[in-house]
Amino acid sequence: MEIDIPDLEIIMSDIQDIVGELDALTDENAEQYLTFILAGEEYAIDILRVQEIKGWDKVTTLPRTPDYLQGVINLRGTIVPIVDLRKRFNLPEIDYGPTTVVIVLKVFGEEHDRIMGIIVDAVSDVHNLKYDSIRPAPEMKGHVDNRFVLGLTTINNKMVVLMDIDALMNSAEMDEIEQPAA
Repeated sequence: MEIDIPDLEIIMSDIQDIVGELDALTDENAEQYLTFILAGEEYAIDILRVQEIKGWDKVTTLPRTPDYLQGVINLRGTIVPIVDLRKRFNLPEIDYGPTTVVIVLKVFGEEHDRIMGIIVDAVSDVHNLKYDSIRPAPEMKGHVDNRFVLGLTTINNKMVVLMDIDALMNSAEMDEIEQPAA
């Protein structure tokens, strides 16, 4: 069987990705990231920040809050604000479906830490990424504010945006959302 050269390039790239992930498993200079889908693009966040992943369920709405704040949930006695990342990034709204999830995160702030949830279209996978595989983000115009981007990497021939969840969830706009004491 003859292999077309573009097919060979894809196969070689896949092999390099697999070898890179295997290297990252044993590399002290690697971290695990949870990837998720939002409007067809793949994003990643530090897995150590993830407290829980929940299927979409109704939230309690609060009056006079930003439109991207869907509401709050009671998670084992903690009131957790839930942010719709599509709305936060000014992306087109879609109906929540069977793959829609809430990723509950620990967010570190200057004054205090808090638990918050983000609504995403779907969770993708967990990847081990070596520090040297992460590239700085170029200046971008569009939906994602550059101050919320830690860097970019390629996983399985696809560009992935590494999000700075602390910068995103502690930005000036988000300071309007105060988490009640538990």
